[in-house]
Amino acid sequence: MSKKSKNEYLIEIRKRYLKENKEEKQKILDEFCRICKYNRKYAIRLINKKSLSIKVKKRLKPGPKAKYNTSGIVQFLKDLWMSTNLICSPRLKAIIPYWITCYKSEKNILTKKEETLLREISPATIDRLLSSFRGRYEKRGLSTTRPGSMIRELIPIKTEQWNESRPGFVEVDTVAHCGSNVSGEYTNTVNMVDIATGWTIQRAVWGKGETNTFKAIREIELTLPFKLKGFDCDNGKEFMNYRLLKYFKNRTPPVSYTRSRAYHKNDNSHIEEKNWTIVRQYIGYDRLDKPNQVEQLNNIYKNELYWLVNFFIASTKLKSKKRIGSKIKKIHDKPKTPFERLCDTIYIDEEKKLELIRLRNKLNPFELQRRIKEKLKLVHS
Repeated sequence: MSKKSKNEYLIEIRKRYLKENKEEKQKILDEFCRICKYNRKYAIRLINKKSLSIKVKKRLKPGPKAKYNTSGIVQFLKDLWMSTNLICSPRLKAIIPYWITCYKSEKNILTKKEETLLREISPATIDRLLSSFRGRYEKRGLSTTRPGSMIRELIPIKTEQWNESRPGFVEVDTVAHCGSNVSGEYTNTVNMVDIATGWTIQRAVWGKGETNTFKAIREIELTLPFKLKGFDCDNGKEFMNYRLLKYFKNRTPPVSYTRSRAYHKNDNSHIEEKNWTIVRQYIGYDRLDKPNQVEQLNNIYKNELYWLVNFFIASTKLKSKKRIGSKIKKIHDKPKTPFERLCDTIYIDEEKKLELIRLRNKLNPFELQRRIKEKLKLVHS
């Protein structure tokens, strides 16, 4: 007996079953079980159903009702995430209070309720809301570092500088804008980061000669809001030279001049990550082999990018790491901008802090981001 026939028979049986008394119902039920070969309890449930079509109720989503899935919140998080070059959610949450005020003047789409929710939002919720927008970068740069000369024997190796707490100890590296070909002359970026605060400065130079690199380093030192106490670099010839050695050693007090081990990029982990998050993500991998592009890049490095990265982009610092079996558990501190870390330290005088605060209050991060994009179009044109 087919399923369709059983359903048709059930409809007729039900009409009779509901009209009869108890004794007749038992006979009808016996007949129904014998013909359709049903279990008696199952047959009773079928007959007593109000409808043959089973309606499955949609299961409600557990937990509280979603309150962050508004168009305004999602659009703000997307714009902020794109403007900060796709930083992670804990760092994104840390800078929301600084960006949200300027966002209101840029796009007036947030309600007061949405502003309150954005100040309370968690990193996990940010990840969930941005999950449909996330993508991965697969580009990799070329290494143009070449071993220095015998001067390396005069410069000590330093490998455990990750826990430095005083501003002034910096790591330096060069980033080559050579495209896919390292031959000929092209623009390079001298990238410097302070280990304690994450304060970063970049300068573009033509080629990798020690003269141009030395000028860039001197200019960067004059721009730093703190005194230079330590200089750590890799083994490239642009850094391994007697000019820099004399410059750092023949001064009062002398600057600690150290280097990493050859072919050990992890010794320069602070600057290596900044090479990616700042130089590569903003400038890209194109070949810049025109001399006028040096001046155009420095126009960005000295102004908009310098202010944006140091005042409005948060970063985390490793506090400790512990091996548990085959895994290493890392603990990071609360995300802060380099400006916040600089204000928290006791090694900077209050007048300098007030000067930086006044400068930050005049800046609009969205405007800075827009001007960076406009200037980058000229660089790559």
